Amino acid sequence: MKYVCKIRESQFSIQALAAAAPVSKVQIKDAMNKGAVWLQRGRKTRRLRRAKAMLKVGDTILFYHDPDLLKRNVVVPQLLQDMGHYSVWIKPAGLLAQGTQYGDHCSLLRQVELWAEPKRQVFLIHRLDREAVGLMVVAHQKETAAWLSDLFIQQTIEKKYRIQVKGRAAEEAFFDDMLDQKSAVTAFKRMSYDQHQDISTVDVCLHGGRYHQIRRHFDMNGLPLMGDPRYGQHNQNKTGLALCAYRLAFTCPQTKVYQQFEMPNLPF
Repeated sequence: MKYVCKIRESQFSIQALAAAAPVSKVQIKDAMNKGAVWLQRGRKTRRLRRAKAMLKVGDTILFYHDPDLLKRNVVVPQLLQDMGHYSVWIKPAGLLAQGTQYGDHCSLLRQVELWAEPKRQVFLIHRLDREAVGLMVVAHQKETAAWLSDLFIQQTIEKKYRIQVKGRAAEEAFFDDMLDQKSAVTAFKRMSYDQHQDISTVDVCLHGGRYHQIRRHFDMNGLPLMGDPRYGQHNQNKTGLALCAYRLAFTCPQTKVYQQFEMPNLPF
């Protein structure tokens, strides 16, 4: 549900929202803390978290109310390494990369923002599916965010994934099926095969970075990922999507030092 409140006289944000939305002040404060309330002032729109923020005539308050989302418990990410101008995190399954209009408390970016002490800026550099687990980089300076983003765009960052698929994968091969009318190559190497369960554990490297590239390529080639909620629906398991982004490596443009980050314990 979306509630819109146009401010016609100066007042606290909690007062305006209480008059516009049929929910308690306690629920409104909780929603504000979790990023579900937005302030439009002129051409700028930002999340509004303070219950006693003084609003001006002409402001507009937007309240995106999803009770189920607001009730969700946060799955806490794990800091792998703090490099100062950026940090590397292990994102657990169930955590979004960034928030939506309806809130951001269940997102990596918000959790990193709350973690930083003293406070730092946080910039999202890349994404990882909500259902997946793995490494993500968060920048803490605009300049750092720019050069890290360029590395991902130019595909000069080494990214490795560990997945499990239904079926016997080739020992070493690649898929080059077009995705969204664009070239995409997914190279892989089988690490092991469980004949009893008919499940292959596979290491993957991407060339192209298309939407859901790994999940789509393997499903298209008869090897759907285990636990995939979208592709290969007849291939569910109890532990969720078997996709782990376990390694990142790149040469830092600022220090010229080659950096390698790897998860200490892979889930499979």
